Amino acid sequence: MESILVTGATGFLGQHLVRQLAAAGHEVRLRVLCRGSSPWDDDPSVEVFHGDVSSHEDVFRAVQDVNEIYHLAGFVSRNPRQAEALYLTHVEGTRNVCEAARESVIDRMVHISSSGTVAVGQTPVARDERSGYTNEVVGEWPYYLSKIFSEKLALDFFERHGLPVVVVNPSLLLGPGDERGSSTGDIELFLGGEILALPLGGLNFLDVRDAAAGLIAAMRRGRPGERYLLGGANWTFRELIEKVAALAGVRRPRLQPSLRTSLWSARLLRRLFPLFGRPFSLDDVSIKMSALFWYCDSTKARTELGFSARDPMETLRETVEEVRRRIA
Repeated sequence: MESILVTGATGFLGQHLVRQLAAAGHEVRLRVLCRGSSPWDDDPSVEVFHGDVSSHEDVFRAVQDVNEIYHLAGFVSRNPRQAEALYLTHVEGTRNVCEAARESVIDRMVHISSSGTVAVGQTPVARDERSGYTNEVVGEWPYYLSKIFSEKLALDFFERHGLPVVVVNPSLLLGPGDERGSSTGDIELFLGGEILALPLGGLNFLDVRDAAAGLIAAMRRGRPGERYLLGGANWTFRELIEKVAALAGVRRPRLQPSLRTSLWSARLLRRLFPLFGRPFSLDDVSIKMSALFWYCDSTKARTELGFSARDPMETLRETVEEVRRRIA
């Protein structure tokens, strides 16, 4: 019987992955490592280990007697003041998982990173796995730096120790089930009336269910030591906002100011909105990020893993419906 460990199982992608693994139709023993409560605390088919990836002892205990590891543990933050916590979770957590996996002699490990480690730039070009790391673009944002460092660390364990690790880089995840709003938060900001102008850049987004299927495909068919970008539609932010507005039946912004004007305007609105009892949560980091192009090319994943992405409008429709219910 296969024994599979999933770290970060309570997150947006992690919950979809566990459901798909459980529904795979073959004998499998599922184990999850999570810090707090989980949807499987009373489910006898899933073995729940409570602990933190930043704890060497917790990780080694969870990895014992497993064949495969999906390492998803992490969190999304655009707050530069959380740099230390991001480093601890993404880098030291990955080190703990890789060391434990190496000692346990597992069959395969899939390390989940982000498309933003390689697929982002100033121009609307779809970047692939051969593109270099983007330190010069994302260097001021601890989230992406910690993802770059953790990815390099995982690949170093392959190079130096032969750890059979495959790196997977999903783009922005949309779709149903984002209870914390970690991935669909920008859609919520727009529907809440806090995005008043059209950003200059573009993004790639992917249905979370397709991403989960891509992780399983990477475990089955991915080549150790390789990176696989998982993405769906490459759209400008103008396209995204126009489609979200049409689906939700709301007015879309007309203006597309410069980055400098957008930053100045946002700082002014942060002072004005509270005077009328309204929040304004759009931060400078998000504005700067939206002026870049996060386009990616998933040809390698389609060719080697059999990866595919569904119609992006299906994903967007379900995302808008769920976000509207959440903010109602």
